[in-house]
Amino acid sequence: MNPTALITGGSRGIGFAIARKLCENGYDVAINGVRPESSVTEALEELRSAGTQVIYCQGDIGSEEDRDHIVTKLKTEFGRLNLLVNNAGVAPKERLDPLQASQESFDRMIRINLKGPYFLTQALANWMVEQKQKHYSFEATIINIGSISATVVSYNRGDYCISKAGLAMHSKVWAVRLAEYGIPVYEVRPGVIKTDMTSAVTDKYDKLIGEGLTVQPRWGYPEDVARAALSLARGDFPYSTGEVIMVDGGLTIPRL
Repeated sequence: MNPTALITGGSRGIGFAIARKLCENGYDVAINGVRPESSVTEALEELRSAGTQVIYCQGDIGSEEDRDHIVTKLKTEFGRLNLLVNNAGVAPKERLDPLQASQESFDRMIRINLKGPYFLTQALANWMVEQKQKHYSFEATIINIGSISATVVSYNRGDYCISKAGLAMHSKVWAVRLAEYGIPVYEVRPGVIKTDMTSAVTDKYDKLIGEGLTVQPRWGYPEDVARAALSLARGDFPYSTGEVIMVDGGLTIPRL
């Protein structure tokens, strides 16, 4: 029986890279996104080419109703869940000085980037605990895909940074709460990764990386994050629950 995984925001970018890596390593995978399934058929076909079961759970994780639908579909289609990857998140529609920032943008960041993962984790962690109590050999893991923005300030994206700082604490809260059940929780914290989210600032980061922003002088790629997630999912760090795995090319190493 294959292990099963849900990757939110799994139809493109970092989430898709994680889903592909898991499928290649024998996982049955559910990917989540807000787009209709007809818009992600190419992604689903590519994932299914690895030979494992792949389903799509459409929904906005910031919506309680949609979260309920996601959980219901997982229970119906898979009947169990071994891995939750909280990856879905959004950037601000506009980069604004905090002196002019809008409450609308702040509420959107918190709803999708923090409240959504927190309560989706609540629902699925309860299910994982139930499975663990029924079958001692059942194994589960939760991985949160955060951001260096949890500690590195971009003042014109203050709401985004605050949401990611909250997600970092979310990881620690669940690591502590679920430790008694043997369910580890980790955060993978990417740096500057070449995805749709960073496409609008490519020139800026090309210049900064060229000037030494990162110790390793290149962009990060979704594959870099996926390899870290797979390592955690397969249990390579069994005594490290609550830890942060940096995937930032050394960007956050203090230097003189």
